[in-house]
Amino acid sequence: MIDQTVLPETEDYLYFDSYLDVADSITTMKVRGAPAIGVTAALGLALAASKSDASTTEDAITELREAAIVLGATRPTAVNLFWAISRMMSMAEANNEKSLPEFRAILIEEAVRIQEEDVDRNESLSEFGASLIEDGDNVLTHCNAGALACAGCGTAVGVITAAWEQGKKIHVYVDETRPRLQGAKLTAWELKRAGVPMTLITDSMAGHFMQQGKVQKVVVGADRIAANGDVANKIGTYSVAVLAQAHNIPFYVAAPTSTIDLNIVDGSHIPIEERAEDEVTIVGKTRLAPLDIQVANPAFDVTPNRLVAAIVTETGVAHAPYLETLAAAVGDRNSANDIDRS
Repeated sequence: MIDQTVLPETEDYLYFDSYLDVADSITTMKVRGAPAIGVTAALGLALAASKSDASTTEDAITELREAAIVLGATRPTAVNLFWAISRMMSMAEANNEKSLPEFRAILIEEAVRIQEEDVDRNESLSEFGASLIEDGDNVLTHCNAGALACAGCGTAVGVITAAWEQGKKIHVYVDETRPRLQGAKLTAWELKRAGVPMTLITDSMAGHFMQQGKVQKVVVGADRIAANGDVANKIGTYSVAVLAQAHNIPFYVAAPTSTIDLNIVDGSHIPIEERAEDEVTIVGKTRLAPLDIQVANPAFDVTPNRLVAAIVTETGVAHAPYLETLAAAVGDRNSANDIDRS
């Protein structure tokens, strides 16, 4: 897979033959973005099964449980990670009587299916979301929710590029997204490749451009959506949502139903990952702050559902009351057995 930590300077692809290396790639953000993390974890478990030295299926499942613990400890906020691991482990447990070659083949097939389903979800939600973008809109986005963050065309960036491909003359303001600069490094790279007109801005400029009437829509992705529609996304998203409300600008969230966590009633229960101080104090090889100071680095914040105009999934566009519409969206996914590719 592509190493996102060296973009945009270098387009480097990584190859793994150990689930431990896959886990490290998630922790170090060589791969990032909630859907991509889920797909990567699923492939990591398939890799663990295929590389296992176990002589029986029962022993292979035991090793797989250990791999699931390691992969599950990589990033606590993105629920797609745990959704994919749970699905893979359920498939493993359900096939515990199969021969070892059959067992390995089943897990590989399931991981590839999870990847293919994400591609389909991206395409569907992008088409639904594009209907919210009008010809001539300036759209602001935060962090990266494009193809790099998914298996397919992306979520928020997928919505934007789908609108552009429909012939809508749009322009995108890209928040740089401190401290890791996913907007500057990744979203700008993706939009440039797609030929979508864009302007890179610092996070602190968003309010200015809204005040000037230069932003008509905000579209972001999500790492976990609570049952009530509270949304965890990259740190700084909440600030953008507050600014959007203050300027009467619709704030949309685009995410597959695998990002919806109906087991969490509201955003106050979403675990927020705290990352290393160096991400804030150092950019590249340049130190920006004095040594030995206290630094906070939460990777995500939570946007309350009252600030969210709509949540776009592969099943359609959900509006408040989200307790009802998100449960229906997940129900639609389950009743369709995720994605019907017939």
